[in-house]
Amino acid sequence: MAVDRVLTVCGPRAADDVWDRYVRPRRWPEWSPQIRAVSYPAATLHARTSGVVVGPAGVRVGFRVLEIDATGPVRSWSWSASVAGVRLYLRHTVEAVPGGTRTGLMLRGFAPAVLLYLPLARLALRRLVR
Repeated sequence: MAVDRVLTVCGPRAADDVWDRYVRPRRWPEWSPQIRAVSYPAATLHARTSGVVVGPAGVRVGFRVLEIDATGPVRSWSWSASVAGVRLYLRHTVEAVPGGTRTGLMLRGFAPAVLLYLPLARLALRRLVR
């Protein structure tokens, strides 16, 4: 059974820096405690490209960048990630607000995987905007 969940987090970091931390995969371990390393073929994200995230205990999660929209007041990018036959779809947003940034995450996938990932995602997003 698939479910959708949405998280929204605000913090004082400037939206341009939050966006930079998103679109440069080598920066992901700075703010996402579940990511140890990223293997990706470019310095910045590009639609229709793939990479691998390395998590705790060396768990490797393949991902594919689907879309990137760096224009407008709300920038966004989406990707899919899969491990052990379980696929998640994620869409991230970044918006400048008074005093910092609001970032959002829409997460869709197999219910147990989504529900287990939500606390880690919330922690990572809080660190992203701090």
